[in-house]
Amino acid sequence: MEHFNNVGFDKMAPKHTNQESNQNNSSVILILGPHRPQTEKFLKSLGDDVIQTEEKISSSSELLEKVDFIISYGYKHILTEDIIDKFADKIINLHISLLPWNRGTDPNLWSFLENTPKGVTIHHIDHGIDTGDIIAQKEVEMRDDDTLKTSYERLSEEIEQLFKIVWTKIKKGKLKATPQPKGGSFHRYRDKKPIEHLLTNGWDTPVACLGLAGKAYLIK
Repeated sequence: MEHFNNVGFDKMAPKHTNQESNQNNSSVILILGPHRPQTEKFLKSLGDDVIQTEEKISSSSELLEKVDFIISYGYKHILTEDIIDKFADKIINLHISLLPWNRGTDPNLWSFLENTPKGVTIHHIDHGIDTGDIIAQKEVEMRDDDTLKTSYERLSEEIEQLFKIVWTKIKKGKLKATPQPKGGSFHRYRDKKPIEHLLTNGWDTPVACLGLAGKAYLIK
C-alpha cells in the first residue's frame, strides 16, 4: 500500500506526453458511478477508452465483454460476486473515507457525527462492502468552517488527485495492496434516517454543528 502525506501532491503527479501515451497499451476502462469529468479526461489523456454508467450491471451485460478494468466511484449498486471474481485485481473502488473507518454509505457525514479519522482510500473490491485490500490512502484535514458540502468536495478532489498519482502503477499491477486493519465502522442507508434531523441546513450544515449534535445523539 502507498500512503501519502499532505504535501507535494502537485509535484508528485505524473506528467504524460502524447508520445508516452501512445507507447502505453490502450485499455477500455469502465467507470461505475456518476460522471467524473476530470478523472475521465485524465484516463483518456493516457490513451485509454472510457465507458461510464450509473446503471446496475450483471455478469451477462454486453458492456463487460470489452472492458479491461473497472473503477467504482460513487456507485450505488452492489456488484455481484461473479463480476468481482471475473475481474479480480482489475476492479477497484475510490472511497472517500480513511478505511477501515466509515465503510458503506455517507462516509463523510458519519466521520463528523462519530468523530472518526477522515481521508480517502483506493482499494480492491472483494465480496464485502468496502472491505478489500488497501492500495493507497491519504488522511485529509478539515476546516472548522467546513460544511458537509465543502468537506465532500475536498475529499473528492483529494481522491481524484491520489488516483492520478497511483493509477499507472495500479494498472500495471505494481502497487502492493495490504489488508485493512481490524476495527473501523460501517453504515447502511437506513442508519441515516434517525439522524436526518441533525442536518439543519441540508448539505450546507456546518460540520462543527454536526460534531456537537452527533456527540449528544450518540450518548442517548
